[in-house]
Parts: sequence; structure tokens; C-alpha cells
Amino acid sequence: MVVIGLGPGGEALATELAGTGLDVVGVDRRLVGGECPYYGCVPSKMIVRAADLLAEASRVQGMAGDVDLTASWQPVAERISNEATDDWDDQVAVDRLVDAGVGFVRGHARLTGPRTVEVAGQTYVARIGVVLNTGTEPAAPPVDGLDGTPYWTNREAIAATELPASLVVVGGGAVGVELAQAFARFGVQVTVVEVADRILAPEEPESSQLLTRVLTREGIRVLTGVTVKEVAYDDGQFTVDLDGRTVTADRLLVAAGRRPNLADLGLETVGLDPRARAVGVDERMRAGDGLWAIGDITGKGAFTHVSMYQASVAARDIRGLGGPTADYRAVPRVTFSDPEIAAVGMTERQARAAGLRVRVGSTDLGASARGWIHRGEGLVKLVEDADRGVLVGATAVGPSGGEVLSALAVAVHAEVPTATLGSMIYAYPTFHRAIESALADLS
Repeated sequence: MVVIGLGPGGEALATELAGTGLDVVGVDRRLVGGECPYYGCVPSKMIVRAADLLAEASRVQGMAGDVDLTASWQPVAERISNEATDDWDDQVAVDRLVDAGVGFVRGHARLTGPRTVEVAGQTYVARIGVVLNTGTEPAAPPVDGLDGTPYWTNREAIAATELPASLVVVGGGAVGVELAQAFARFGVQVTVVEVADRILAPEEPESSQLLTRVLTREGIRVLTGVTVKEVAYDDGQFTVDLDGRTVTADRLLVAAGRRPNLADLGLETVGLDPRARAVGVDERMRAGDGLWAIGDITGKGAFTHVSMYQASVAARDIRGLGGPTADYRAVPRVTFSDPEIAAVGMTERQARAAGLRVRVGSTDLGASARGWIHRGEGLVKLVEDADRGVLVGATAVGPSGGEVLSALAVAVHAEVPTATLGSMIYAYPTFHRAIESALADLS
């Protein structure tokens, strides 16, 4: 086998296949482990954790005494460099891969035909086949003046050793709002700019509205329904033209989505369209004869957990094993803001657009006993296919919203009847007990 791209899914797949005795070559032109451990999941959550500690300390007043608080970015930057990324050195990951029996090659891989890959002038012919896992990279919108300016993507933001006094964030998705809130808690003056009519546009409107209130209360300026027309940079300051209205800041963070790494991959040599936004795969992750694809490039969700899931599906198929095929009905997703925005399956709007007869139930998490104790904010919203009596989607917003979601993800994936969920005993006082209240509200 040849595995092109060693992000979380590719690394796991190559390691598993090598462990079964197959000859495996793994290729990556960048860091082994991919975006997640170096610029995404791990270091970003270190930032979020540090920012949350500052917020928790500010809540001591009136609940546990008084606190004198001085924020410092230095321990955050040091922890990211030393503990998470080894100063963006992947030698430990490379050694782990090689010790597992994978032959590692650094470089840009290109398909030159079925089961054939070229890297730096060396050709590899795979007897079984090739797996594509080339991932995505930060995308920048086509804005006049943006090219050539020292704007940040998530990568530069994660690697920052010092924070600016002010920051404009272009993009109100998960990455944008997580970093906006975190940096604001370290004293940065932040403006979020979003072209859609609300932040976190793919999520339930109630989630967006709640988080907008929280961010605004924390001093973050949230501008929605606006388009960035032009960007200028002069004398250490960015000026962003929002169709006649301007905002200025010391730094500009572009968090406006990602693009798949499919250019110059040789897709045309195996009958695939190199201009496509995603590589089409079947339920066993097959993209062609002797060709599999996993991860972000399949268009099934740019999440580490989806890539790892697909790696397991592909591994079973490559090894000729049975087992479940890919099923995306219950893909969980979490925005690690404060409160956390966690969801699984369909939103209410998606369920109605799919032609389902929908019942919706919701409850205010802050009104629950645990929410009241914590002075927390949040909600639980359930979306039921009324004809089948099962959940097709759910949202949990609040402290530990991602953990509360686990029960709801099981319910959606396993199609547990809502009548059964309503007959359960829910521990008191917990955040997840709000699920019971939302079930009672189904109507």
C-alpha cells in the first residue's frame, strides 16, 4: 500500500495495515500527524483551556471570594511549543510511524496511474492500492488587497508568541469564534466579521443567538451580514473595508474556511476530476480501482474524528474484512467556545427540508438545577422524526456541551425511540438531565 497524507486518519491507517504484515509506504510533504496536533485540535484547545481559566477566575466574585488576576500569554505559547508541537517538529511522530513498520517518505506525492505514485523522482507501484488523505489547508477569500499582507490564518495565530492589541477575525465559524473569544479574554480588542446573517451559520439559530449574546457581553464586536470588500496594510495596521464601513486592527485573522489539497495530485491519471471540491467515495471509502480516499477531501466533514472513522472503514475493506460501512447520520461536532456548542445529525431546518414530519423539544440549560448552580447558560434542542419516533438531530449548548452530546449522539446513531429515552432515569443534578426536560417538550 501507499498512503498519501499522514494526518490522523492516514497515520492510523498506515500503522494498522503495516501491523498486519503489508508493505506500506507513507508519504507526506508536511508534518506527520497533520493539522490537528500542530495547528488545530490540540494547540487550539490549549488556548481555549487557558482562556476559560481566566473566565472562571473572573466568576469567583460573588461566589467564592476575590481574585487579583493578571493574564499572560507566555505560558500558553510555551506550552504549545514545548508540550504540543515540539516547536513544530514531527520527529517523534515519524519515529512512531517507522517503528510500526511503515516506510516513510517526505515529499510531494503524485499519482501517475492506477496504483502508481511518484515522489521526488522515485516511483512506487502498490500491489493492492493507494489511499489518499491529503487533507485541507486554510483558504482566503478573493478580497482586493489581501494577498501580500501579513494576515494570519489559524496556523500563524496558534504559533503566535505575542498577542496584538487588536484583532479583526474574518469568519464566524468554529475556528473564528473559538480564537476570537480566547484572544479577547487575554485582553485583545476583537471584531468578528461574518458574511452570513449569523455566526455559526450551519448550527441551530438558537445556538448562534446565545453565543452572539455572550461574545458581545464579553466586549467582542460581532458584525454579521457584511462582506469584506478590500484589505489594506500600512505601518503595522490593517484596514478592512466592509462595503463602505471600515474597521482597523493590528492583526487580521482569516478564518473563512479551508480548501482541499487536490492540486497536482494526478487525479486525472486515475479518471478523477482534479478540479473537484472533493473526492467521491462509496460506503467502503473506495474512490476507484485500487484507490481509497479518507479525511477532509471526501467532503463528509472536516473533523479528525471523521478521518479516523473512515480510516477504520477503509482498513476493513483493504484487508477484506466485513463490518459496518460508512454511515454519516450521526456525525458529532463541537465548537469549543464558552459555552460549548455541540450538535449531532440534522438541524431542525435540515430535517424539514428533507421532508420529515418534525417534532422539536428544547429546554433552557441555565434553568436546570446544575445550570443554576453554575450560573451557566445553554440549551438542549432535540429534533425528532415524528413518524418513526426517533431523534435525527440534537444540540447541547452549555458547560461541557460536548460531553452532554455523547448521550444524544448514541440516541441518533442507534435510533433509540424517544419513548425509551423518556423512560430513562437521569442523574440529578447534572447538565445532561436537561435532555429529559427537552424530551418532555417535544411537540
